[in-house]
Amino acid sequence: MSPRRGRRPPGWHPPRGRRKRRSTRISGPVDSSPEVVPGTPLQLPTTLTVQDLVLRLGFPAVEVIKQLMRNGVMASLTQVIDFDTAALIASEFDYAPKREAAAEPHDLGALHQLALASEPAENGALQVRPPVVTILGHVDHGKTTLLDAIRETQVAEGEAGGITQHIGAYQVVAKDHPITFLDTPGHAAFTAMRARGARGADIAILVVAADDGVMPQTIEAIDHAKAAEVPIIVAINKVDLPDANPDRIKTQLTEHGLVAEAFGGEVITVPVSAKSGEGIDELLDNILVIAEVAELRADADRLAAGVVIEAHVDRSRGPLATILVQNGTLRPGDALVAGDSVGRVKALLDHRGQRIQFAQPAQPTTVLGLTDLPAAGDPVVAFPSDRAAREFVEQRLRERSLKPSHVARAPILEELGAGDGQIRELPLILKTDVQGSVDAVASALNGLSSDSVRVRVLHAAPGSINDSDILLAVASGALVIGFNSSPEPGARSLAQQNGVDIRSYSVIYALLDDVEKALKGILDPVTTEVVSGHAEVRTVFSVGRRHKIAGCYVTDGSIFRSDSARLLRSGKLIASGRIASLKRFKDDAREVSAGLECGIAIDGLADFVEGDVIEAFHTQQSPP
Repeated sequence: MSPRRGRRPPGWHPPRGRRKRRSTRISGPVDSSPEVVPGTPLQLPTTLTVQDLVLRLGFPAVEVIKQLMRNGVMASLTQVIDFDTAALIASEFDYAPKREAAAEPHDLGALHQLALASEPAENGALQVRPPVVTILGHVDHGKTTLLDAIRETQVAEGEAGGITQHIGAYQVVAKDHPITFLDTPGHAAFTAMRARGARGADIAILVVAADDGVMPQTIEAIDHAKAAEVPIIVAINKVDLPDANPDRIKTQLTEHGLVAEAFGGEVITVPVSAKSGEGIDELLDNILVIAEVAELRADADRLAAGVVIEAHVDRSRGPLATILVQNGTLRPGDALVAGDSVGRVKALLDHRGQRIQFAQPAQPTTVLGLTDLPAAGDPVVAFPSDRAAREFVEQRLRERSLKPSHVARAPILEELGAGDGQIRELPLILKTDVQGSVDAVASALNGLSSDSVRVRVLHAAPGSINDSDILLAVASGALVIGFNSSPEPGARSLAQQNGVDIRSYSVIYALLDDVEKALKGILDPVTTEVVSGHAEVRTVFSVGRRHKIAGCYVTDGSIFRSDSARLLRSGKLIASGRIASLKRFKDDAREVSAGLECGIAIDGLADFVEGDVIEAFHTQQSPP
């Protein structure tokens, strides 16, 4: 029974919709528009929100948003705009906008370099710091055994003079001088660190087995160390073996630009035995001599700057990062930015997991307190407060959201012709199908150098183009050239991410012609090759006496009927031709995507073997 009109039943309340509603007017100054003298200066940052612009202008938010819309910008109060947009709007209100001088760069790499190159703090002085050494070399030449020998022979009694070991980095003490070693998994990690803009090592030790000699990975390590521009000490290991021949090693090194002191060069060579300990003291003495000549110094009386050696997630303690402090002193409680991670240092740990009170230049330490996991090679910078660290990261993210991500890339071949009258250098990484082609192609490329442009082959080796080649190209700004050699799928993806230009050739005259034209500045746009996908041969079907069809599984990308294809076996090019047929079961197909099975026939090719890889590709004309 409904209540009588005009009477309210007990407990009755008016509906919520009848209550007085709050104003939903856009926030901003409520006063009338201020009178602005034309030409009034107005300082504006590189980026800011529309709300910040409203407060700086002093005009109602509605008027500011209208001006944005009139200029083709649809933005809300919380949206971030750049300086150019804000300056345009400010000029509409008779202001004279000027860019604020940035107190510090919002690029972490630039801030990191600034922290490393800065002058000592007030009333302070630069202090001698330990050298940072990385060990490179071929597999099974004794790198790990040598590191173990250095640790065992240099452990001093007591905590103060002992060994401070971390996953990826540790310190030893030789003649009362500490030396930091980076135990990287290989030269690829060493170059990856440098590719991110963090030069972590001062000296590179190249380990070569006296009974084996210079091997392909040894040559690759030499090229990586040269690209990093660090002094090289050659440790000729296993000299205690009966078939050891150190002089042969020195002769082989000469062929790769490392002339030993015994042959009149400047490269220090030390015969060592990682098992017996022979030559370890001499090796450490030479490290200290090079460090003394280099006058390695740092300022310990400032906020820390360093580099991430490696990082992992601990189930109980969260993200853990092994950091090499390069300048300043890191202490518990410091606000830290490492890559895209920000946090407050909760604790610093030594190799035993015990807490330490600080970490000084060239000292590795494990840091607890980061919110996310940084990447190896990421720069690390300490800030005076948590708020300053968070504001830095937020501002950097704003700037990143306004512009597409930019990566430092190697030169594109067509861009080399922009002559500026200066002597320029074209760094190249060359991979060929066989060893016999390496020297011939490299020699022909070096012969293309002119008075204004020089060709420099950083690394030349047989085999497919791999991730290590791409990382070296990123770190050195090099162009990757493959002669009858194709990139591995992972390397191709890495090259696309980092903007590395890869050129593949099967005829040496075409290779030399392109490079020569590029050096002269007359290279026309060329047809570029685009890889569509890869398929693995799982079985082979015979069709008649001479025809065979490969039963394949598409591992990545897509295979198109209109593509050409090349057959790769263990990374080597076997043959190439157009795809004659592409089938799904018994039906013809125009495209087969990743994860599906198909049958592929290639014109003029019947030599399929299980495990082969079919790489489908097509060519496209590059824009003029």
